[in-house]
Amino acid sequence: MSETKERGIRDWPLSERPRELLLEKGPESVSDAGLIAILLRSGIRGKDAVALGRELLHRFGGLRGLLNADRKELMEVRGLGAAKISQLLAATEISRRQLKERLLDRTVVKSPKDVMDYLSLCMAGLKEEVFKVIYLNRANAILAVEDLFKGTVDQAAVYPREIIKRAFELNASGLIFVHNHPSGDLKPSRQDLSLNERLCAACRAVDLSPLDHLIVSPSGYISMKEHTLHGR
Repeated sequence: MSETKERGIRDWPLSERPRELLLEKGPESVSDAGLIAILLRSGIRGKDAVALGRELLHRFGGLRGLLNADRKELMEVRGLGAAKISQLLAATEISRRQLKERLLDRTVVKSPKDVMDYLSLCMAGLKEEVFKVIYLNRANAILAVEDLFKGTVDQAAVYPREIIKRAFELNASGLIFVHNHPSGDLKPSRQDLSLNERLCAACRAVDLSPLDHLIVSPSGYISMKEHTLHGR
């Protein structure tokens, strides 16, 4: 009986197997659990790869949660060994790097939406607060995207002089500040508003343009520039 369970997918009709379905009809025809199954390559004792994929999606609340799970969280899944954990972490990192490459290849940044695919993937599920800076040239083309500071869940130590120093090294003209709220609350705190004022003042003092300050959370994002303009 256990052998049948472990070899379950091999007994399915060819047209229903995730890998064969992907090759025949394309990746868009495969379910989320099926894609995870292809990535994992095999199941675990008593559970085929698709069932394991469904379990992982349920446990982490969907693809975004699974892709944002860290090594420690994945290790807590019973039966998920080092090889499968490595495959999942590698897939996540490939996605992040691909989105970053696409972001850096973008001709110009016109609005927060132009950078949110990348920021959502790499920041929305973080458990601690991270402060990131996007450096742009005079044409608003991206020069670099860098993590500069990391803190606890509710605060991060941010030093304007380090941000400005790096801007000069890159010959940047404009900056977009980004940090996440692991709590999920998108409303800027008093500390957020104070920090933003301090950063903007420091940039303007040396002729740099603070273009925006984005707050990212699992529930979405907010532009502090738009927030201030609309008085929300």
